[in-house]
Amino acid sequence: MLGKFILEQRGKNNMTQEFLASKIGVSRPTYVQIEQGERDLTIPEAKKLADIFGIDFNDFIQGKDGAMKAEIKEVAQKVKLEKPRMRINIPQKNLKKFKEVLLYILSRVGGRPNVGEAVIYKLLYFIDFDFYEKFEEQLIGATYIKNHYGPTPVEFKVIVDDMIKNKEIVKVDNKYFDYPQKKYLAVRRPNLDVLSGREIEHIDEVLARLADKNANEMKNYSHEDIPWKAAEDGKPLSYESVFYRDERYSVRNYDDEL
Repeated sequence: MLGKFILEQRGKNNMTQEFLASKIGVSRPTYVQIEQGERDLTIPEAKKLADIFGIDFNDFIQGKDGAMKAEIKEVAQKVKLEKPRMRINIPQKNLKKFKEVLLYILSRVGGRPNVGEAVIYKLLYFIDFDFYEKFEEQLIGATYIKNHYGPTPVEFKVIVDDMIKNKEIVKVDNKYFDYPQKKYLAVRRPNLDVLSGREIEHIDEVLARLADKNANEMKNYSHEDIPWKAAEDGKPLSYESVFYRDERYSVRNYDDEL
């Protein structure tokens, strides 16, 4: 499949999706569809990719690896120089916003009996990753690692301890159907000036969709999402992997962008 061949060439030459999408004149979501085999290349696009990879055009369309030209080394070097300006698996953390989003979640659904720490972890994860898929921007930008219970925000404990110390939230040890549960209740209201209208609307959509699930349901649901499935145990989940989601989890209408 040509898409797989393109993916292999991109990885071999240490190039980003953003870079190649810009070179052939398509959006990154459209480029992802090319790698997945869901969209065919046009002839001009194929010629551009063949030139970038330094492969003869006839070899390229047959999925054959040709000899690398000297120009490709310059292109690869350019990508390396551009990397620090790109969002490549390195979340742009906004810890102040993290606090206000957490307070907003607690003010909306924190009192529900099913919403303990484990559910909050998953709500934060879907708020962050769904927003990134929709808008290609960070909302909180927390780092989530893969563990047995699902995506876990690594900054959570430090932030929560600080909020408890500052009397912004309180921690309550509780039980939910005979299972131990850590709950957090908001002491102060969230500062909504920190969040845009678009961000608040997005958070509300995630809460409406998922906040009624219990911890086990959220764990099972998150385990089927591509970012969790693609990550290694104990390693961070890649924000970029949201563009490989299936229809069950995708929150973006890619058809409108074609």
